Amino acid sequence: MVMFLITPLIAIIPLSFSSGSFLSYPLPGFSLQWYEKVFQDGPWLAALKNSFIIGVASTILATILGTSAAYAFARRDLPMPTALLGILIAPMIVPPVISGLGMYFLMAKAGLTATMPGVIIAHTVLAAPFVLITVTATLQGFDMGLLRAANSLGASPLTAFMTILVPIIAPGIISGALFAFMTSFDEVVVTLYLAGPAQRTLPLKMFEGLRDNIEPSILAMSTFLMIVAVLNLITAVYLVNRSAKKLGRS
Repeated sequence: MVMFLITPLIAIIPLSFSSGSFLSYPLPGFSLQWYEKVFQDGPWLAALKNSFIIGVASTILATILGTSAAYAFARRDLPMPTALLGILIAPMIVPPVISGLGMYFLMAKAGLTATMPGVIIAHTVLAAPFVLITVTATLQGFDMGLLRAANSLGASPLTAFMTILVPIIAPGIISGALFAFMTSFDEVVVTLYLAGPAQRTLPLKMFEGLRDNIEPSILAMSTFLMIVAVLNLITAVYLVNRSAKKLGRS
């Protein structure tokens, strides 16, 4: 089953090095022309730049919000925690089409459609639940007595949070941030509702390319995205394991 899912992805990698203008096997020859096309100044590089700007901004906001919410749940003093958790992770469950349509009507009333802040806010809403889930899982092994001990020694709640809790669960926070970044970097449906021509992201550009004209340059960028996704996944898994070991030692 794993090979059945992975083989179509692997099959496009050689095609991205094709010297021809059509997607076909056997390859007429090997060339880097399509990689040169997508990474030179033009619509592909502009879309990649937008994706990184939106992805980094929404990741920072989602990490702050998700970590804060996870800490609030870990303190176990929130009213109706199950209901609140269900509301906060709802963007992971609701279909993207419904989320995009709802965000469009909301952003239209606020005048944020076809603007960079509007897209960043929408991506933050979609990415924050991933940080919340990851950091909540990391905090399961954290001893809250450490924070109470710091407070008894005169440290303020913020100082104790930043100097004790954050360093210990930092791998979990970073792994959550990586998941948030990939969520934003790969998002296309909500972006389709909210983005204007100046906010066109890489997945949206690829979607338009598949609709209008299929050429190997799309496969070159797809290969690049797969490499980014694999590196993020490996890093996130490593950081989660490291965080678990650190919490076990603490």
